[in-house]
Amino acid sequence: MKYLSFRFENHTGFGVVDGEEVAVLGGLPGTRWPSLRDMLGDRDAKVGSALGAARRIALEGLALEPVIPDPGIIFCVGLNYAPHIKEMGRELPTYPSIFSRTARSQIGHGQPIVVPHVSSDLDYEGELVFVIGKGGRYIAEADALAHVAGYACYNDASIRDFQKHATQFTAGKNFWATGPFGPWMVTPDEFGDIGSRSVTTRLNGKVMQNAPFTDLVFSVPHLIAYISSFTELKAGDVIATGTPGGVGTARKPPVYMK
Repeated sequence: MKYLSFRFENHTGFGVVDGEEVAVLGGLPGTRWPSLRDMLGDRDAKVGSALGAARRIALEGLALEPVIPDPGIIFCVGLNYAPHIKEMGRELPTYPSIFSRTARSQIGHGQPIVVPHVSSDLDYEGELVFVIGKGGRYIAEADALAHVAGYACYNDASIRDFQKHATQFTAGKNFWATGPFGPWMVTPDEFGDIGSRSVTTRLNGKVMQNAPFTDLVFSVPHLIAYISSFTELKAGDVIATGTPGGVGTARKPPVYMK
């Protein structure tokens, strides 16, 4: 299934993509769950039975919100593809480099990224994100994929000069309206084997990044095991897995979005 969050009639709702329509499961008056995060955290959620009676609205023209508008936390992984690590002049890491984004920096699919007035160094970073469906602490790698609710696209758009102000990436990764998330989250049964998938980033139609997920230095199971070793993961938490080589700041001359 494909889950998305949207804005409709002054409400933020969510539902399942059903052809050219969205079957509304929550958020709108009369629905059970306030948000997709709430549904993922409901152990008694019976989505299949709810779909039959769900209200349908047209997908075309629907204003989309970030897939998870209200995540408990957004963890991002820096330097997780060998070619990107090389182009940034870094060594292969022993442990994942983790930083966080705020929910307020996110936008929905089709919404404009905003160039801040304090910088013009706005760079793209196409990424795979996954959403936690079942929380836990000290999750073993062998069990980790059972904790994934689904996968989605993310653009970890970065303000490069602010990112370089310190050793921590936080400042450059949290500008308003720089985190497109969507259009939807695809459940693992439909997404299939991660190793058979890849990420492609296009800028004005030109391919700038393209890499299979087998190139990840730290895999999805490894990231779940590592992060859950220092904090409890909860349903609706979002983890961005890092970007491949080809970012604008590493090109000569640099290519920034305008």
